Amino acid sequence: MEQDYGGPDRRRGGPDRRNPEQRTKILLVDDHALFRVGMRQTLEAESDFDIVGEAEDGRDAFTMAVELTPDIVLLDLSLPAPGGIETTQRVKREVPSAGIIAFAVAEDEDQLFEAIKAGAAAFILKDISPEDLVTIIRRVRAGEYLINDKVFSRPSVASRVLKEFRELAVYGQEAAPIFAPLSPREVEILDNIAKGMTNKQVAYALTISEQTVKNHMSSILRKLSVNDRTQAVVYAMKQGWIRIPED
Repeated sequence: MEQDYGGPDRRRGGPDRRNPEQRTKILLVDDHALFRVGMRQTLEAESDFDIVGEAEDGRDAFTMAVELTPDIVLLDLSLPAPGGIETTQRVKREVPSAGIIAFAVAEDEDQLFEAIKAGAAAFILKDISPEDLVTIIRRVRAGEYLINDKVFSRPSVASRVLKEFRELAVYGQEAAPIFAPLSPREVEILDNIAKGMTNKQVAYALTISEQTVKNHMSSILRKLSVNDRTQAVVYAMKQGWIRIPED
C-alpha cells in the first residue's frame, strides 16, 4: 500500500500555495503498478488534482478511502479478491461522498450492470485517452452520474437495472412523502427515459427542445429529492406513475 498525502515536501518546485479546498483529491486503485504510474503522471499535470494515495487491492483501497476521504476513486473492476465490485460497494457505503470511476478492459454488460448497482458514477474502458479521463473526473466531481447515460443507451441493461432496483428498498419505509407531484409532462418524460431514450430522443418523441427536456429533468430531480435519472425512474415506478419497461 502506497500513500501520498500531497504535502509540499512531496512535490517538486517548492510549496504548493493553491487552496486545498479547490483541488480534487484522487485515490488510484489498480493492481498493475505501471498503470498507476501512468495515471499519476497524467493527472498530476492538472493543477486542480491531488493524488492522495494509491492502492493495489480492494482491502487497501477501502482502508485508504476511509482515512483519506477522496473526492474521486479511480478503481479497476478486475481487482483480485475481494474484487472491484465489492470494493466499490464498501467504499460507497463508508464514504458516500466519493465519486467512483470504474475501469474495465472491455464493454461488458454484466460488469456495467453490477457497477451501477454498486454505486459507481462512471464506467470507462482502460484505453480511454488522457484528455477524456480528465474531463470525466471533473464531471463526476461536479456531481454527474455518467454511468446512467451508458446504462440507458443499452435497453437490455436498463431493463435489468430497473427491475432490480424496483425490488430494493432504495428509499426505505420512512421515505418523505411527495409534496410536489410531477406534472403530466414530467411523468411522460420519465416514462420515455425508462424505455432507454436519451434526452435528445425524448425531445424528438415529444416534439420539444432538448433544453426543455433538461429543464424538466432538473425539476423532476428537485421535486423527488433524488440525484440522478436512475433514482428518479425507480421512484416513479415504485409510486406506480410509470410502467416497468418490458424486455
